[in-house]
Amino acid sequence: MGVFNEEFDILLQDNIFTNTLNLISRSSIGDNNISSIDDRIFDRFCIDILPKIHHNVKHLIIESMFMGRILLAGNYPNLTSLRLFNFGQHIALNYFTDESIFQHIFKYQITELILENNNNNNNCNSIEERILSKEYIENVYVSILTLFKNLKYLSIVGSSMINHPSLSICHLPSTTFISSILTKLCINVTSLDDCLYLLDGRLKQLTIFIVQIDYIDNNSSTIHNTNDLSNLKYFSLTCYDLTNEYDNRVIPLLRRMIYVEILTLYVRLEDRSTFVDGTYLHKEILMQMSQLHTF
Repeated sequence: MGVFNEEFDILLQDNIFTNTLNLISRSSIGDNNISSIDDRIFDRFCIDILPKIHHNVKHLIIESMFMGRILLAGNYPNLTSLRLFNFGQHIALNYFTDESIFQHIFKYQITELILENNNNNNNCNSIEERILSKEYIENVYVSILTLFKNLKYLSIVGSSMINHPSLSICHLPSTTFISSILTKLCINVTSLDDCLYLLDGRLKQLTIFIVQIDYIDNNSSTIHNTNDLSNLKYFSLTCYDLTNEYDNRVIPLLRRMIYVEILTLYVRLEDRSTFVDGTYLHKEILMQMSQLHTF
């Protein structure tokens, strides 16, 4: 038994085995069935193992409810990537603040943050939804970019659109959701206007933008910056709601992406007299994207 423990201790010190710590398993039933480690095993893991390997961990993949206990088990000086499953607004309120005991990790170390949401507001009426949405935007979206000073990759998604409120910044100050170093963003927004606001210069270094839009609005807000998006290399836009504003709203946005290399579009159109075929796409979009190689 002593020899086994010695060999196990040696294994724990190997960066290959401790670089990425994944305490989540997906059941064979489906990708959305998440299960975490058994409680007794988890207790022993926090007491006996984490204190020995915390300095090696760079990537942490965990159930959000266990984040506090896991982070308390060590200092994690090399932790740069955090992926949380079943994330909810309460996690942000408890941990993503300047008063958090882990704020030094979040503020100075984390460069990659991936949140798998589970805030189900399906039973709320319209007024409650608006209130919850406003609170969520302030407590989650805004708080993250305020606290995480070195964040370069942010993904806030859910298994469906009802799992969390989409980001809406049309009526918020221009200093909302701003970063000079964020390069990759994967997010759900309320309207196309919100997408345009995110591309108005507040995210100067953005090169990869994956966005799902609730709807494409007919009446545009005043977007002050519509310059070419010369840094954007990868753009993915998904909207399941029907729209008749593709030519007026979506095409002008795409024409700003002069150096985009990878483009993905899923937009449902209605009230059109002509088909959007290969000739149309080439003339209206693709011929202006000289660097495009994947569409």
